[in-house]
Amino acid sequence: MLIHSKWGSGPALPELHRRLRWIVIVVVATFAALVGRLWQLQVVRGERYYEQTLSNVVHQRFLPSIRGKIVDRRGESLADNRPAFNIYVTPRTFEAGVANRLIRLLGLSGDEVERLRERVEAGHKRSEMTPVLIFEDQSRERAELIKQASFQLPGVEVHDEPFRYYPHGELAAHLIGYMNQMTAAELEKYGPMGYDASELVGRYGLERAFENYLRGKKGIEHFAVDARGQRIDPSEAASLIAGDPVIEPVAGHNLVLTIDAELQRLAERAVQRHPAAAVAVVEIETGRLLALVSKPSFEPNTMTGHLTKAEDDLLKADPRKPYIDKNMRQHYPPGSTYKFVVALAALERGLVRQEDTATCPGHHDVGRQRFGCTSSHGPVNMVQAIQHSCNVYFWTLAEKVGMDRMAKIARAFGFGAPTGLGLNGDVPGRVPTRDWYEERTSFKIGYTINAATGQGDVEVTVLQLAMAYAALANGGQLYVPQVVHRIETARGDTVVDYKPQIRRQIDIESEKLALLRRGMWMVVNEPGGTAYQARSEVVEFAGKTGTAEVRGRRQRRKYQGELKGWHPYRNHAWFAGYAPATSPEIGIAVLIEHGGQGGKTAAPVAKRIIEGYFENIKPQMAKLRRGQGDATR
Repeated sequence: MLIHSKWGSGPALPELHRRLRWIVIVVVATFAALVGRLWQLQVVRGERYYEQTLSNVVHQRFLPSIRGKIVDRRGESLADNRPAFNIYVTPRTFEAGVANRLIRLLGLSGDEVERLRERVEAGHKRSEMTPVLIFEDQSRERAELIKQASFQLPGVEVHDEPFRYYPHGELAAHLIGYMNQMTAAELEKYGPMGYDASELVGRYGLERAFENYLRGKKGIEHFAVDARGQRIDPSEAASLIAGDPVIEPVAGHNLVLTIDAELQRLAERAVQRHPAAAVAVVEIETGRLLALVSKPSFEPNTMTGHLTKAEDDLLKADPRKPYIDKNMRQHYPPGSTYKFVVALAALERGLVRQEDTATCPGHHDVGRQRFGCTSSHGPVNMVQAIQHSCNVYFWTLAEKVGMDRMAKIARAFGFGAPTGLGLNGDVPGRVPTRDWYEERTSFKIGYTINAATGQGDVEVTVLQLAMAYAALANGGQLYVPQVVHRIETARGDTVVDYKPQIRRQIDIESEKLALLRRGMWMVVNEPGGTAYQARSEVVEFAGKTGTAEVRGRRQRRKYQGELKGWHPYRNHAWFAGYAPATSPEIGIAVLIEHGGQGGKTAAPVAKRIIEGYFENIKPQMAKLRRGQGDATR
């Protein structure tokens, strides 16, 4: 039977079936898509999503290793570690509200707020889920405040960790160095080596030079957190953490120095009343350094994570440059301590004999220029010229020897090149030659005259001078200075044992050296010697004083910031020598920056250090060695 509609005619049932068929197809397709998507999420990508979920729950924190100690030759700690409270935040959970609560809770200063901002920003760039160190070595009060308010500070943690400290403060600070956080450029360099942006690294001195030995190897702690960023109990988190939850850190190696801490204290006390100075003391027969003083200095405990911008600005504004190591980084005109160079150059060429004299009328004329001596010494031979520091005698020799022969001797004794210690710049100084002047201007004989007495363009470092005088004392062996005796594990096993290293053997006949050493003995021990007032009844020592003029002396009246005993246009005071005068054991160089006359200012400092060494340090070391010998029997 046909059913007719008033709108038209045709079978209605087939049309209904056709529509139902399409509905079924759509439902089946949708269900198949859902099943496929579910299979893709759970099977194909399930592991990836599981890992992403875990990464939001399971975090890791680097466990700092215990940094190796730096000890003196007797084992006294110069750089050590102590417990400290360090504050970390996880950048992802450290929102603005949390930051503001932390700032109010701790009462952070402007500098601290800026440091907080910079370190959190660096953490965001590196890894939002990795905790970043924001404040190191904090007080117990701050640590307790954070622990009490932990539920209001998600992602903020306090850890009790080892922190670098220097038990003797400024003692040997330029040599030991300090630590602070890496710059962005340093992070690019050290990041692939396992460093974290929040780590402190060696910034100066031995801390920087031996960073790879001292730092050790970090450990890793894996832990789980809840939605508020709070740690989950380890027993509950065990199923989420694959592998060992904690990989223990490995301690760094210790540095055993050649430095004697007691002698270092003595040397620093010896220059205490002088605003700026440097001292280097070296073993004659090994090149091992016993003391290195650079004044003014800095407090490495302040430099290591506590230096404020105001303090940094103050140090940088100090005209005495406390950041500069005056033993290695700064170079100075050596004055009369350099006279042995022209003396040896003349002796080597056979241009002078012991008995030959030159008459000193108190000045020396070169063309229309007059060079003044310290006095009218009359006729003097080489030994007497050294004793009285007669400029005229050495100027006369210099005219015979010439600039280049003097430069050859100077370079043989290590001037004009880094010492090889490899710390804090270790600048080469300057030994000018005739060609050096020709490249810059026309050569004049006056340049030779100036160079003969360590003036003009001649510049040396304090360490260079100490090593040169050690070579004069030991017969011509110029050593590479050594400050690290050996490297040990935390258990005391030797990793590296550094032996003395001869840089070169200087070919000088013994009788020529004996002539110079006779003059240097008279400098200290004969009336009329420029250091006679500093002679010692404890031990005879020998050496040479120097009073080096500073360029710009005519401007001294314009300088209004004079410190007591220091003026940037006053002469430098020098003494370089060795002790005992016969059978020398130690060499020494003393610079009193802008201190005036070497004989009056630097020589007494050298005397005090030398006497202290032979009265106290040497007997102590002998007793220590005897004790060690008894212990091994």
